[in-house]
Amino acid sequence: MKIYTKTGDAGTTGLFGGPRVSKDDVRICAYGSVDELNAVLGIARSTPLSESLDAMLDQVQHQLFSIGAELATPNPDEHHLKWDGDPHVAQLEKWIDTMESELPPLRSFILPGGSPQAAHLHLARTICRRAEREIVRLSHDPRVSDVSHIIIYLNRLSDMLFVMARRANRFQNVADVPWESPRKS
Repeated sequence: MKIYTKTGDAGTTGLFGGPRVSKDDVRICAYGSVDELNAVLGIARSTPLSESLDAMLDQVQHQLFSIGAELATPNPDEHHLKWDGDPHVAQLEKWIDTMESELPPLRSFILPGGSPQAAHLHLARTICRRAEREIVRLSHDPRVSDVSHIIIYLNRLSDMLFVMARRANRFQNVADVPWESPRKS
């Protein structure tokens, strides 16, 4: 089977079990950002991370693929692709709580960066926020099934990626970079 089909040459793509739509359709943008997030997590995992962070990201990548499948399907229930986010949100919250208990409390905003690992995780966090915004936009379409479970998961995931970035810096013995407000006290 060839990887190219030429069916998208006119700027359209087919949804799973559904019609062809424009490649700039809100649904395509939403699951495209989820795919981009998954790819940047792959980049983050290609850097030296602690075993625990790598294991968490492995699970997240699998969940993101399931989310993308649901978003790419106009009727996910009919195709058995409706994703149950509740247990995965609970897992993210557990991981966040565990990591935060091992980090010093935040005393100021921090800039994205530090170690390469943390920088990749901060980039993933911003892509996650964009994906969340695009799925919120998608949720306003009356033809789209309820995606609130995906929005909740991505909201929590972006929080976790922030904490992971801080933990990655700590693992690499690199300090978080505090934001220096231009406002004088």
